[in-house]
Amino acid sequence: MMFSAAFLVQALLATAVLALPSSKERMAARRARRSSGTRQGKPVNLIAKPEVTNTSHVEFSENWSGAVLVATTATYKSVTGTFTVPTPKSTGGSGQQCASAWVGIDGDTCASAILQTGLDFCVTGTSVSFDSEYSSYEFFPAVSVDFTGISFSAGQSVTLTATVISTTEGTLTIKNNSNGQSVSKTISSTARLCQENAEWIVEDFEECEGNDCELVPFANFGTVAFTGASATTNSGSVSPAAAQVLEIEQNEVLTSASVSGSTVTVKYTA
Repeated sequence: MMFSAAFLVQALLATAVLALPSSKERMAARRARRSSGTRQGKPVNLIAKPEVTNTSHVEFSENWSGAVLVATTATYKSVTGTFTVPTPKSTGGSGQQCASAWVGIDGDTCASAILQTGLDFCVTGTSVSFDSEYSSYEFFPAVSVDFTGISFSAGQSVTLTATVISTTEGTLTIKNNSNGQSVSKTISSTARLCQENAEWIVEDFEECEGNDCELVPFANFGTVAFTGASATTNSGSVSPAAAQVLEIEQNEVLTSASVSGSTVTVKYTA
């Protein structure tokens, strides 16, 4: 009987090991969740640190790093920026880690809606993903929707553009300058844009199972530099030179962001 019990325990352990999903299976499951519409960017979640922000003019957030132009009235009509797709690296562990680079309208002082488009870059161990479903458009509070018909790889140049048509409608465009592919989508929402914010952001986005949402494990994305960054107003084009700088803090500061002329640079620093 003792031999039979030991044999049974070993068999159960072997079965449990065999039942663990492979990295490919975990990736497929994640893609299935994304195709179900459960990937979502969110408004900035600021961390109150007035003793720092008053002196350095940097605000800290749980999920956004980059630059945000802020107006007190409806001002911004479009936003654009170009960046080079980075090669993300794992910060440890066997699970998938991600980050997202995007441009958008609203989501800071106007938290009721965001019109945004961008590209996720994910890594599992040393396996990096830039499949077409990792590019998306979103009119928050609706969930993100994946673009199709475009592909990416590390080192390629990508231009992102978000354009407001009305407070409830906009056009989102991603162009891969390196391979000539381009996708665009016009979408509408019952939510209303304030047009108070224009952003160039690297985000730790959320994945949701029903109403249960949590930040994805954040990848070491290296550096994302949005060049040719500009926003359009009724008076013409403006650079991000006067933008508020945001950095991600999750128990420790994970990023460093800066603005120089028409370039917004975000670096992973942890």
